[in-house]
Amino acid sequence: MPRTSAQEVDLSKIWLFAPCSTRDLRKVRQSLDEITADAGEVLCEEGSTGHEFFLIVKGTAAVRRKGRKIATLGPGKYFGELALLDRQPRSATVVAETDMVLLVLEQRHFLGLLDTVPLLSRKLLGAMATRLREADKLAFHG
Repeated sequence: MPRTSAQEVDLSKIWLFAPCSTRDLRKVRQSLDEITADAGEVLCEEGSTGHEFFLIVKGTAAVRRKGRKIATLGPGKYFGELALLDRQPRSATVVAETDMVLLVLEQRHFLGLLDTVPLLSRKLLGAMATRLREADKLAFHG
């Protein structure tokens, strides 16, 4: 599989990093590690504690909850952001459907970024509020 580096990914197109300045995006880029995954590899497992956020550069992954496929994620999509915030067990299992290239942000790097890139904190608070509202709608309105 051809190599793709963090330098080739336009981080400003990802909702979490979109409000960041060029300088802040450089900090984010330096915090990301590139990994590859083979088709069939489990990237994160429902119920386990997560410590990283994943951004898909190439390939696709299946998202499964209680053994049932609920979504397919491809390039530009991400998963694992909730684990960075609350250190609770993963809410789903994600398995590589194809060979993949991913960028990974580990929790310790993420926490450092929150200190040095304040816009990330505000963006995450907004995203969490949106998720909570959506969950409330489902819970109270079916």
